[in-house]
Order: sequence, then C-alpha cells, then structure tokens
Amino acid sequence: MVNKVDILAIGVHPDDVELSCGGTLLKHLDAGRTAAIVDLTQGELGTRGSAKLRLEEAEKARQYYGIDHRDNLGMADGFFEHNEQNIRKIVKSIRTYQPEIILANALSDRHPDHGRAAKLISDACFISGLRKVETELNGQLQAVWRPKAVYHYIQDHNLVPDLVVDISDQMERKIEAILCFGSQFYNPESKEPVTPISTSNFLDFIRAKAAGYGRQIGADYGEAFNVTRHIGVKDLFDLL
Repeated sequence: MVNKVDILAIGVHPDDVELSCGGTLLKHLDAGRTAAIVDLTQGELGTRGSAKLRLEEAEKARQYYGIDHRDNLGMADGFFEHNEQNIRKIVKSIRTYQPEIILANALSDRHPDHGRAAKLISDACFISGLRKVETELNGQLQAVWRPKAVYHYIQDHNLVPDLVVDISDQMERKIEAILCFGSQFYNPESKEPVTPISTSNFLDFIRAKAAGYGRQIGADYGEAFNVTRHIGVKDLFDLL
C-alpha cells in the first residue's frame, strides 16, 4: 500500500520535527502540499514524560498539522544502531510514502542521536532506490523509491546553513505545534526535573534562533537546513 506524500519529515525523537522544521512543514501544508511524519524512537530516555505520553503528544501534533499519518518505528532511544535492520525500517517508510523531499535530523549536534540519525536516514534514502533490496508491507513487495532531495534541519548547534526557509507566517503556529509536547516544556506546576528545554525561557530561544536565521534572508523568521549535495535551481530569481 502506498500513501504518497510530497514531504516526509523524519525525527529521531518525537518533537524533533516540531522544534526544528515545524514551520517549514506548515508552510508547505499551507501551499497545498502533502506530508507525513516518522519518529524513529519514542523518546523513552527523556528526563520528563514517558514513552506512552510522548506517543499521545505525537498524535496530538499530528492532528494539529491536519496530516493523515505519523508513525513510530520503535528504535531504541540513545542506543539505536546504524545497521541493516534499522535501515530497512526507514526504507519501508520511504517506499510507503514515496516522498519527493525528506527532512531529516541535523548532520551533527549536541545530542549524539541526532547526527547518528542523520546518517542513518540519508543512507536509507539511497538504499531505498536499490532494486535488489526488497521490502514487504502487508505481504506485498514494495516498489523501490528514492527521494529527490534530503534536507537536514539544524537543531541545537549553530551550524552554518546552506538554505533558510522563510517561516514568518507560520512562526506562531510552529510554537503551538511544539506545545503539543507539553511534558517536555515549561510547566510551573510540573514536579519533574528541569531540563535544558523545560526552562521558562526556552521558547524565547526558539524564537530568537528563528529570528536570527530569518534576518539572514530578510524575513522575520526562518528555519535553516544543510545539504550534502549541490543545490540546483532552474532560475536565479527563485533564490530571491
């Protein structure tokens, strides 16, 4: 079964997509594009919340975006490996959704899972196009599929971006999507330990970072991405 979408956003932890490319996702949904989200782990090693709660919050975010599909591949948070089993899990998702574009974790970052996931996802995108690598879904052989582009969203580290997407019109809704994961962020009534992302000023940091990237392109807010290939355009005016 194929549920073809234009964009497949993949994050190693539930809320990675919301924090780092949620505005870009909303922008393209606003333009009539279709999308799905895949989370590699349940974020079960997170200091706050639980795997069960993170899944519930991911479903809330799915409904907020108004998309039909958000899957969790059940890899081991913190300990997933770059191996055939995990590559095949992602390949199966790629072949199910047949995206033109994949949004993936940062190439390197403070959290070691992020860079490791970036490599895993990128390799799966290539292997998904190999005809001799067979995968099945519901007993049926899947068609091969290779996305046209992989864009790695920038996360905690201030990497130098290769491109920035203007999300000025989506910034407030990006914050609302982030807050679907209420267990992870500031709540003065919470009895759980304080983490770097649960402080009262963390969302101010998210806004400031987006404002910094936006300023580089003459916009109020932006989200930044890296690529591992040359970016091609048909017309220089597309770069304005």
